[in-house]
Amino acid sequence: MVDTAPRSTGADGVEGGVGLTALLVAAARAIETHRPDSLAQDVYAEHFVLAAPASAHWPVRPEQAPDGDANPLWGRFARYFGLRTRVLDDFLLRSVRTGARQVVLLGAGLDARAFRLDWPTDCVIFEIDRGGVLGFKHQVLDALAAVPRATRVPVAVDLRADWAGALTAAGFDPAAPTAWLAEGLLFYLPRAAEAGLIGTVDRLSAAGSALAFEVKLEKDLLAYRDSPLYTSTREQLGIDLLDLFSKEQRPDSAACLARSGWSTSVRTPFDFTRRHGRGPLPEENDALAGNRWVFADRPER
Repeated sequence: MVDTAPRSTGADGVEGGVGLTALLVAAARAIETHRPDSLAQDVYAEHFVLAAPASAHWPVRPEQAPDGDANPLWGRFARYFGLRTRVLDDFLLRSVRTGARQVVLLGAGLDARAFRLDWPTDCVIFEIDRGGVLGFKHQVLDALAAVPRATRVPVAVDLRADWAGALTAAGFDPAAPTAWLAEGLLFYLPRAAEAGLIGTVDRLSAAGSALAFEVKLEKDLLAYRDSPLYTSTREQLGIDLLDLFSKEQRPDSAACLARSGWSTSVRTPFDFTRRHGRGPLPEENDALAGNRWVFADRPER
């Protein structure tokens, strides 16, 4: 197994804006890891949280969360992220077991899948994110002497720049089937940027490729401004997710892929709660009501 990561000790880009949300997801994964009914295991997640001054005081175990599962942030919202982690883990592993040998994590953040999932030994995992985020990630993983379970190729580039060129220069082969993942990313992108990203994935995907991403359907995000999830995140962490999300009308990326010949499936998180027997279920004033997880496959020609 090979890790071709450049080494850096900088944490720029992690403790502000979208970087704080990466730490939030890491904290949720840490809590999920220590639940007795855990859906996903990520032993690295708590180390990211504790290494960043902005999040060092956050809970990383269920018993550390104020009011436990009754806390909207560290209870229901954290369980949402735990469920999402499990569902997308399953998607990636299923994709590589059915032929994909390249995995591209778009906006990889503090994702530790290269280190914790059981990959085929000939699999290559490309992690695309800003250099500051990857640098912080390398610092923490190096301190743990973590070893990736497949060839890992970090690609330090902003998704607003020529990430496709940087990915290809890093060794990505557009003629080979690829599993693509955009987890918790598209909410933050302007409409044109989302359309451009999906179009680029379409262009770079050979037959047999697969893609999973998350979208929101709400036409008016501010209608949920006082929902318990958004309120608790603002009050407990100082993160206003609605200020970070793009307010532009979203493109129908699933329909765009279908028009390009992909087979698509759009699911709610609650579908998987029912499948796994745990996770969030619908409630009043629900900030998760418009969340959808999209799965797309490009059939063999």
